[in-house]
Amino acid sequence: MADAPPPPYSTVADNKAGPYPPAQAGYPPQGYGQPTPGAYPPPQGGYPPPAAGYAPPQGGYPPAGGAAHSTVVVTQPAMTIVQTFHESPVRTQCPHCRADIVTATQYESGTFSWLMCVILCLVGCQLGCCLIPFCMDGCQDVIHTCPNCRQQISRWNRM
Repeated sequence: MADAPPPPYSTVADNKAGPYPPAQAGYPPQGYGQPTPGAYPPPQGGYPPPAAGYAPPQGGYPPAGGAAHSTVVVTQPAMTIVQTFHESPVRTQCPHCRADIVTATQYESGTFSWLMCVILCLVGCQLGCCLIPFCMDGCQDVIHTCPNCRQQISRWNRM
C-alpha cells in the first residue's frame, strides 16, 4: 500500500498540489527526473594513470599534494616627483651631478621687469623711476642653479 498512486483529483478544492493541473495520461509517472537505484554504474574515483612517456606540464599550478615554493617578482613603476621652483631655494637632486642639494638662486631681468618699466613710463615716470623694476627682486625672474657644479637647474618666470 505504500507504492499506491494517489487518487485522481476531482475538483479544484481537492487539488493539494498547488496551481498545477491534475496528472493525465501521457504525463510521466511521479518521481520523474530521479534516477532509479541501480540504473547507473557507481562513480569511479580519480583519473587513470598517465601513459608511458608522459611528462607533466611545466609551470602553472604546483602538483596537488606537494608543497611547491614559488617566487613572485613584482615590479613597481618608477615614481616621478615633480618639483615646482618658485622664488625661494628648493631642496632637490641635481640632474647634472646627481648630488642632493639646496638650489642657489639668482635674479635676472625678464618680461615682467620690462613690462613694469613700460607701464611706469606711460604713467609719467620717465626720469629714471621707470628703471626701479630692474632693481627689485620681486619684479625679476629667478634662476635656480646647483651650488656644486654651477649648472642651471630651473628658471621661474614672473609672467
